[in-house]
Amino acid sequence: MAVSRRQFMKVSAAGLAASSVGALGFTGAGDALAAGVRPFKLERATETRNTCPYCSVSCGVIVYSLGDKSKNAKASVIHIEGDPDHPVNRGTLCPRGAASLDYVHSPLRLKYPMHRKAGSDKFERVTWDFALDRIATLMKEDRDKNFIAKNRDGVTVNRWLTTGFFATSAQTNEAGYLTYKLMRGLGMLAIETQARI
Repeated sequence: MAVSRRQFMKVSAAGLAASSVGALGFTGAGDALAAGVRPFKLERATETRNTCPYCSVSCGVIVYSLGDKSKNAKASVIHIEGDPDHPVNRGTLCPRGAASLDYVHSPLRLKYPMHRKAGSDKFERVTWDFALDRIATLMKEDRDKNFIAKNRDGVTVNRWLTTGFFATSAQTNEAGYLTYKLMRGLGMLAIETQARI
C-alpha cells in the first residue's frame, strides 16, 4: 500500500489531535467507548487444557467450548490455541496444531469405532464395548497360539513375537511407564512409540 507524504501527515495530525483530547481531560470518552465494545467471544467459554494430537512434540493447547451448560447438552468447540503456560511449546503451535479446529469440525473425522467383517468391503459402526472385547479376544487368541515360554536351550524367555504395540508419545511419563510394563508383562517385544516416527 503506497502512502503519500500528504496522507501520512493527515493521519499523524489526527492521531496527535486524539491524544491531545485525552491530555486535556476528556478521558471519559475512552471509558464510554470501551463500554460500547462487544464482549470478547471467549469470555463465556469453558477452557480445557489438552495436548495436540498430531506429532510427538506433545504441545499444550487450550480448547474453548461453548454451550448452555444444561443437562444432556453438548458443548461445541469454538476455538483452539496454544497454551502459554505449557513448558513444551509456551503457546506456539505449528500450522497443523493451529488448524486443529478444522480437524475437530471435519465431517470426515472418525468419531466411532468401525469394524470390517471378513470378506466385506465396508466398515460398520460398532460400540466401544464390541471393539474393546474384539481386540482383547484377538490378542488372547494370538498370544495363546504364539507365546514362546522357553527357547531352544530351555531358558525361560516368555516372548510374544507375533503382535506389536504402537503407543502414543502424547502421554505423561507415568502413563508411558505403565504402558511399557503392561506390554512387556504380556511378553511383547515389538513396542513402538509415535515419538520415533
